[in-house]
Amino acid sequence: MRNTAEALQAFEELVGLYLTELDNFDKEQLTRKANDEEWSIGQMYMHLIQSAQFMHLHNVDQCLAGGEAAVDAMEEKTEMGRKVFEQGSFPPIRIQVPASPHYTPKQPESKEQLIEGFGDVVERMKRTEATLCKKTASKKIVHPGFGALNAKEWFLLIEMHYRHHLLQLKRLKHDAGINA
Repeated sequence: MRNTAEALQAFEELVGLYLTELDNFDKEQLTRKANDEEWSIGQMYMHLIQSAQFMHLHNVDQCLAGGEAAVDAMEEKTEMGRKVFEQGSFPPIRIQVPASPHYTPKQPESKEQLIEGFGDVVERMKRTEATLCKKTASKKIVHPGFGALNAKEWFLLIEMHYRHHLLQLKRLKHDAGINA
């Protein structure tokens, strides 16, 4: 399993890649959807920012604080969770959740919103990584598919999640007729 410093470095490189890609899209391309069930590229970017801020990093904090939502360290990962962490990546398959007001991200207001959002995530990742180096957490938070994860695992999951969405970005660009 990768250490947090390596994951942070890889994460920052991924954010750089996403920002470089963002330069290539105009507002119409960023918000174009193939159909009502698909996300736009902008919505995918919003998902990456929001999931890191409000799920993954929130759960790192909850593990470290040992809050109400935390479970005992004896809780285990699911079989899928064990495989993901053994391989260091999500399986290269499309994961689709039905569209819903709760889960489907809103369209971005602007490129600047996305740039600022990615910047905020990078800064929070840096602060969190520094904290993880100094603390050991004995609590876990349950992931809906992967089971009970500790603070370090939630942190590592962020880079894996961003890397996994590169497949979706490639597909969305292709579907939108944007040169890959």
